[in-house]
Amino acid sequence: MSRQEAERQGRRGESLAAWYLWLAGWRILAKRQRIGAGEVDIVARKGRTVAFIEVKWRANGAALDQAIDARRLRRVARAAEALVPKFAGAGDDVRIDVILLAPGHWPRHMANVWQP
Repeated sequence: MSRQEAERQGRRGESLAAWYLWLAGWRILAKRQRIGAGEVDIVARKGRTVAFIEVKWRANGAALDQAIDARRLRRVARAAEALVPKFAGAGDDVRIDVILLAPGHWPRHMANVWQP
């Protein structure tokens, strides 16, 4: 897959994940938040919880199990830490989530995947 095709698929996955979250009662605060430390695909809020969400799209369900690793989560955690003041207030719960997507599979939303 070319770099352009991978980028297109990634954006499509992020859009699908945002719809999934919205249907589950989350409010999307931002998408593709880049900061020197890394990038957060989606920032969403539900009640007093603010989630910094990494989205992974794979061509098949079998590839989802290897889509996320500690190195990627560390990068998201560094970016989220820098973005917390912008999106979360005093008393808010902050967490890092992952949404895994593949054609023909329901989205897999893994909540609070990062514990420093």
